[in-house]
Amino acid sequence: MDWRSVRLLKYSAAISLTCAAVAQAADRPLIQAMAWLDPAQHLAALTTEPRALETVQDRQAMAGEALFHTPTLLGGQAAKAGLSCASCHENGRNNPAFLFPNVSGKSGTADVTSSFFSSHRGNAIFDPVKIPDLTAPGKISRAADSEELEKFIRDLIVEEFNGQEPTESTLAALAHYVRSLSTSAGNERVPVTVESQLTAVDKAVLAAKEARQSNDLMLSHLLLASARHRLGLIHERYAGKRLNRQRSAIIAASRRLGELQDMNNVASFVEALEQWENDFRQTRKLVSKKQHLSLYDPKLLQTALNKTAD
Repeated sequence: MDWRSVRLLKYSAAISLTCAAVAQAADRPLIQAMAWLDPAQHLAALTTEPRALETVQDRQAMAGEALFHTPTLLGGQAAKAGLSCASCHENGRNNPAFLFPNVSGKSGTADVTSSFFSSHRGNAIFDPVKIPDLTAPGKISRAADSEELEKFIRDLIVEEFNGQEPTESTLAALAHYVRSLSTSAGNERVPVTVESQLTAVDKAVLAAKEARQSNDLMLSHLLLASARHRLGLIHERYAGKRLNRQRSAIIAASRRLGELQDMNNVASFVEALEQWENDFRQTRKLVSKKQHLSLYDPKLLQTALNKTAD
């Protein structure tokens, strides 16, 4: 992968944060995900999510989960819209509230041969299908000794979404995550909290550091892109003047991660990233203690949604 591609990854990673910064403009939804969620399900879809599976958190598992939540991975129109694998498959399940304009039929469906997302698979036919639950067995073999799953994921990224050719380690991490999914967690939905997003940032950064120590530049960049995307999701929920300090801290943390992506020397990168992790502990505390004033609070979100609808 050349440095031109790496820079594209870096700049596209900032899309979520930039969108969040203008989320209250007249031509943008309050929260970006509202653009592809059924309006009748906005509150439930934005305040709850399927319980995440408790998996062994080795580097590959953390990397796979982070990549699954990274719009940059898919590229093209999906990345511009802020869509990741997790947008359709919440924590690996389906998403009954998914309703993307001209791509979905009923909520919970998507046209996987839409020309909007793909120049390879577009068939000029509107034929949306139900979004599958990845915790249930499907047509693709998930056997550890089979590469069928890796090929399927590769074709999805490159052909269905026009993403860049993924590396072997990227595919391995994603396949590892998908193979770990099972029905054991049930269908329980739990509250969406800033803490879960902050934890996801920590995991993505840790996986990025380990990837860079293994000289895996592309994987490291994608994982930092994942961390920055998560920071963008937090930023858009911290609306209003009384949360200016929190938003500024989130922006600073994201920009610093972007600067680290340009560092070539592994030792310098690791040292700088560890300093970022130390600094981020203060940002974590600053953000966490004000969650009750943010749009993570269901009552405040409902009020904001009502104002948006008026």
